[in-house]
Parts: sequence; structure tokens; C-alpha cells
Amino acid sequence: MTGKIERIYIAGESRGAVTQLMSATLEAGKGIIGDRYHGKAEKLIAAGKLIPDNHLTLIAKEELDEFLSNHDATIDYGDFRRSIITSGIDLNALVDKEFFIADVVCMGIQLCEPCAFLAASVHSAVLPDLVHKGGLRAIIVTGGNIKAGDEITS
Repeated sequence: MTGKIERIYIAGESRGAVTQLMSATLEAGKGIIGDRYHGKAEKLIAAGKLIPDNHLTLIAKEELDEFLSNHDATIDYGDFRRSIITSGIDLNALVDKEFFIADVVCMGIQLCEPCAFLAASVHSAVLPDLVHKGGLRAIIVTGGNIKAGDEITS
């Protein structure tokens, strides 16, 4: 199974504005350098605490396009607050599986279901329409650099 990165986003703080990147560095066990999850991981490590399994979130462009079309909405992909927008790959099939983003090794942990915050900030239909289509949470096993257009393989 092969897909590709369409876009990369980070947010420096929880509920903060998202920024689109053309390339990013993924650090094993932490997340995307500059992203809120990476910063939180560093603070937890410094405090001797466990890091949540949310280093990275991915969502399929195809699911977002269908949602936007069904609701005649002009919402930016970044507003859905996922780290990586993908195309051509079934993210749900990657739960409990190892996969590669370029040379970076990741492990799919669980589906990234939409939440009430996303429904309130993006569109009220997010909760019913994106259940089981809201993407994937993953951990970064071995880090490296990625860029828009890189392959995702499993």
C-alpha cells in the first residue's frame, strides 16, 4: 500500500494557530519538531513522565474533500488540526501496523476520531461525518526528515 504526503501542519501550542510546512523533522518518541505534541513530550520527559501516543496525526485528503463537498464548505485542510494530510493510502488499515513516511518509521496506534472542539471550531458536522474517517494517531519509531510529496508505504 502506497500513498503520499500532501501537506504538513504544526501548531506551536494547544488550540493555537496551525502553520503549513513544506518539510519537517520528525523526532523519534516525541513528534514533529516545533509542534505542540513535541513540546509537550519534551516537558514530560524532563519531568520523568510517560509520553502519550500522539506524536503524529494523519488524515486522508480524500476524506476531507468528501466532507467539504458534502457541506459546500471552504475550510482549509489545516483547520482539521491533523499533522499530515495524505492521499492514496487507507489510514484505518495502518492501526497496529508499522509504516514508513519517506525513511521515517512510524507505528499506527489508533484512529484519530473527531472531537467536540473540532466540531465547534471547524463545522458542526465533523462529529457525525468524520467518525472512523478522522485519521490516524501514530508514534514515531525512528525519526528523520519528511517533505510534501514524500511516499507513505506499509
